[in-house]
Amino acid sequence: MAVVLVVEDEAQVLVFAESYLADQGHQTLSASTVAEAQAIIDSDAHIDLLFTDIGLGKDDPQGGLELATEAVAARPGLKVLYTTGQTVTDGMRALFVDGAVVLEKPYTVEELSSALSTHFGINPSPPT
Repeated sequence: MAVVLVVEDEAQVLVFAESYLADQGHQTLSASTVAEAQAIIDSDAHIDLLFTDIGLGKDDPQGGLELATEAVAARPGLKVLYTTGQTVTDGMRALFVDGAVVLEKPYTVEELSSALSTHFGINPSPPT
């Protein structure tokens, strides 16, 4: 089982990601703002993967990029999966943390599952 911090400002997308991850046997932590996510990162909660939207609201169009940079600085080795409905520019890619992957919205459960297993070795937990 992996612990995934999901940071998403669109409620329906957040619920979709959380539901899928829980169905696969993973634990989720959730945040809809950078501040909420930072509080979780600053806590003693175990986190295996940060799954963050790049644009977190109209007031923070690249907040997920900054959040990931700060999260990896605070937790070296933290894996990062970005998601976005925006076009990913070279400028954005230059700000990605090492080893990060981007999953374009709208994504399917199959695409999320593939990204998790292929890039991060996170597979569904066997039923208990």
